[in-house]
Amino acid sequence: MRILVTGGAGYIGSMLIRLLLERGYDVVCLDRFFFGMDSIKDIIDQIKIIKDDIRWFDPKILKNIDAVFDLAALSNDPAGELDPKKTMEINYMGRVRVAKLSKKNGVKKYVLASTCSVYGQHKGICTEETKPNPLTTYAKASMLAEKGTLALADRNFCVTALRQATVYGLSYRMRFDLVVNAMVRALYKYEKVFIGRPGTQWRPLVHVKDTSRAFIMVLEADDELVNGQIFNVGSNEQNYQIFNLAKEITEALNMPFNYEWMETVDTRSYRVSFDKIKRVLNFKPEYTVKDGAREIYNALVNGEINPDDPRWITVKWYKHLIEMREFLKQVEINGRLL
Repeated sequence: MRILVTGGAGYIGSMLIRLLLERGYDVVCLDRFFFGMDSIKDIIDQIKIIKDDIRWFDPKILKNIDAVFDLAALSNDPAGELDPKKTMEINYMGRVRVAKLSKKNGVKKYVLASTCSVYGQHKGICTEETKPNPLTTYAKASMLAEKGTLALADRNFCVTALRQATVYGLSYRMRFDLVVNAMVRALYKYEKVFIGRPGTQWRPLVHVKDTSRAFIMVLEADDELVNGQIFNVGSNEQNYQIFNLAKEITEALNMPFNYEWMETVDTRSYRVSFDKIKRVLNFKPEYTVKDGAREIYNALVNGEINPDDPRWITVKWYKHLIEMREFLKQVEINGRLL
């Protein structure tokens, strides 16, 4: 079976591709490679690589593809606000384009990487039936992508949306702009954590390997179980209030609990039920927050990852690319003037 993974060189995608290879799947990776190709350099000879954009790739690449995992997106809430128009173009219209072209070209299964961020702020526990309340461009684009792709589902085209909890853990394309990873980095560098106010806000969490397994479980499930369905991906046990999360991570690393409040206030707060994915697919995470914190910290201590690599904080790297683009544009203009 041949699987196309858009955003395959990303934080989740680079892990997902390896799990697919382990299970014997033929993998095609489509990515813009804004963060380079280091995340897949050791498996380049095992996969087909297409450097392209979901907004304009040639539909011919979908020929003989059996399933699509659509992960390509401008990732996370802060990054989505850098250019809201581009975020909508890619995260919403680009992914609906992928789904429509997949259906047209005979792909049998399409799985959308969505986010629990669509819940925004809720006092109760959110299920898949809870009305979304997206507060950011990133979340709004994901909600629209869900609607646009799920509407395409029929007996010949299986569509599933996975609303992932906030992901954490060590990956081949590391990210330090995710809450668990960021706290571990801060403890390594400054021996304290930085906590967003008010600290009581809820956030569900899931390890990068576990959420990758969820995609594969959908792929291998009977269509009647997953077609047209939305699943929250995570576990009830890994719903955390941010202040308590900081304490647990510090405890896992056997460090004193030193913290500093951040000036910004986080208006997002959502506690999520993961009963459906457990009931329908028997999905159970294999990793805990403590596991993820320890693996990241050990990798930092051992020099396996660089805490100061600018690529690992998404919004800062995007800003760098934008600035470089403007710089190169000016160089070109000035060169012509000369």
